[in-house]
Amino acid sequence: MAISVAMAVYNGECYLSDQLDSVLNQLNDRDEVIISLDPSQDNTEFIIKEYCRKDSRIRLCRGPGKGVVYNFENALRHCRNEIIFLADQDDIWKPNKVEEVVRRFDDKKVMVVVHDAEIVDERLRVQSNSFLKMKNGHAGIIHNIVKNSYIGCCMAFRRRCLKKILPFPSNIPMHDQWIGVLCEWFGKAEFINEPLLLYRRHGNNLSDMRHSSLKQMLIWRMVLIRAFVYRIFSLN
Repeated sequence: MAISVAMAVYNGECYLSDQLDSVLNQLNDRDEVIISLDPSQDNTEFIIKEYCRKDSRIRLCRGPGKGVVYNFENALRHCRNEIIFLADQDDIWKPNKVEEVVRRFDDKKVMVVVHDAEIVDERLRVQSNSFLKMKNGHAGIIHNIVKNSYIGCCMAFRRRCLKKILPFPSNIPMHDQWIGVLCEWFGKAEFINEPLLLYRRHGNNLSDMRHSSLKQMLIWRMVLIRAFVYRIFSLN
């Protein structure tokens, strides 16, 4: 199965090379990396163009400049292959990530795969051995609406789900939870308890592991539920 890696990038010069190297080392000639680059103020664009010059599997797309959710949507719209991996700009894929994830799609019912990750700091020192244990992560639509364990950098899904996922609703807080619950509604979610990624946390992450206020979390869940129900009925 050929894969596409959808990566949203913005001011990513510090760790982007580490991420790209860990991804490209696992891909074959049929695979592709789609990088949607939002307007940046550092050397990110130069770094990406150097990679593009050396590796034809990488395609650079201009991001919409409207934040991480729409930057990922732009990357996804350019993906052409059967299995789509989501990737941040600052993590490191373990060498067996692609192999372990792709073989789960041998089960035709599986629409989305999520694996565990080790949480590390900017110097790759381990802060937690298991993201999924910390989040009590497992399949279940209601469970993941209440307490989300669909984390984009640890996810892959079938390309045919794009017709159901896109476009992203205008007011969802993040894309990965939306992708996960919709894929699970239309098929099977497979969770892998093995850490296949170093999830790097540092001062400039585009995503935040801190909890928002209770009021804000309730508002976001109501927004997600409303958008989810509307999309399900509109697709029937």
